Amino acid sequence: MKKSLFNIDWGLIAPVIILIILSLTTLFSVDFSLFKSQLTFFILGIFAFMFFSQTNYKSIKIYSAPIYIVSIVLLLIVLIVGLETRGSVRWIELLGFRVQFSEILKPFLAISLASYLSSGNNYSLRTAFIATCFLMPIFFLVFLQPDLGNALIYFLVTALTFLIFGFPLRIFLSGIVILTILSPIIWKFLHDYQRHRVLTFLNPNDPLGLSYNAIQSVIAVGSGMLFGRGLGLGTQSGLRFLPERHTDFIFATLSEELGLIGSTLVVLTFAFLLYRIFVIFINQEDLFGKIFSIVAFSLIFFQFFVNIGMNIGILPIVGITLPFVSYGGSSLLSSFILLGILSSMSRGDASKKVLEIR
Repeated sequence: MKKSLFNIDWGLIAPVIILIILSLTTLFSVDFSLFKSQLTFFILGIFAFMFFSQTNYKSIKIYSAPIYIVSIVLLLIVLIVGLETRGSVRWIELLGFRVQFSEILKPFLAISLASYLSSGNNYSLRTAFIATCFLMPIFFLVFLQPDLGNALIYFLVTALTFLIFGFPLRIFLSGIVILTILSPIIWKFLHDYQRHRVLTFLNPNDPLGLSYNAIQSVIAVGSGMLFGRGLGLGTQSGLRFLPERHTDFIFATLSEELGLIGSTLVVLTFAFLLYRIFVIFINQEDLFGKIFSIVAFSLIFFQFFVNIGMNIGILPIVGITLPFVSYGGSSLLSSFILLGILSSMSRGDASKKVLEIR
C-alpha cells in the first residue's frame, strides 16, 4: 500500500509545489485570511490528486457519457439558483464553500471529449461536427453566466485538440471563415464591459476609467524590477490600486513583490510542467490517453499564456486565473484532479516498461 501510495509522477507534482509556495507566499503578504483559505484548498487538492493518481484512468472513460450529462445539468443549475456576484452568476454555495462548476468540470469534460474522439478514431468532417455540437451547449452555458474567460478557454482547447488529433486543415480554415462572417453577431452578443475590454486593449486611452485595470497591472509588473519591492511592500497591490490582486492579477502582485526573479521562476516552472505533460503525451500508446494529455496540456498552457499576457498588457483582460497560483478553491481542485489523472497515465506507462524489461 505504501509503495502504491507514493507511486506518483513527481515530475508533475514537484513544479506544482513550487507554484503553490509562490502563491501562498504572495497571498500571505496580501491578506492572511486568503492565505488560510488557499492552504485549505491546497490540502484538499492534494487528496484529490492522490485519489485520481491511484485510479485506473481507463475505468474513468466508461463514465464519459454520464459525466457529460451531469455537466450540462450542473451548469443549468448554476444559471437558475447560482449566486450573483458583480453581475455574474458563476458560483453555488455548498457546505459553506463557493463552487465554480465552470472550473471544476474542466478535467471531467476533458474525459468526455477524449472518450468520444478515441472511440471512433475518425478524422472526418462528420466526427468534428458532432464533437463540436456536443461542446456548444457547454460553451454557451458558460458564456451565459457570463464567463467569457472560461468560455474562451473551452473554445481554444477544443480547437488545439482537434488540430493535434489530426482533423484536416480545411476544417479549421472553414471554421475561421465562419467565425469571421459571424463576428459582427458575436460582437453584438457580448456584454458592454466585454466590448469595452477589447476596445481598451486596442486603444488604452482612459487611464482612470476603462484602461485602469490594464495600466495598473503593467505598472505593478514593471515596478518590481529585478528583485522586487519585498513581501507586503508593493504599492500597487498593497494600496489596492491593482484590482483582483489575488485572482486574475496575482502574477502582477507577485512580480511587484518578488521582481523579475520571482516572475521568471513562475514562467520556468510552468514550462517544466508543460514539458512533463508533453512527455506523457508522447509516451502514451492508448489513443484515449493521448487525447486527454493534449487537452490537459492545452488547458494549462492557454490559462497560463492568457493570464500572464493580460497581466503584462499584450492580451485583453478576459478574467482567466493562473493555475495553482491564483486564489480560488475550484480552480485549484480542478487542476489537481487533472494532474492526478495524468499521473495515473504516467504510472501506467512506467508499469508497461517494467513488464517489458522483465
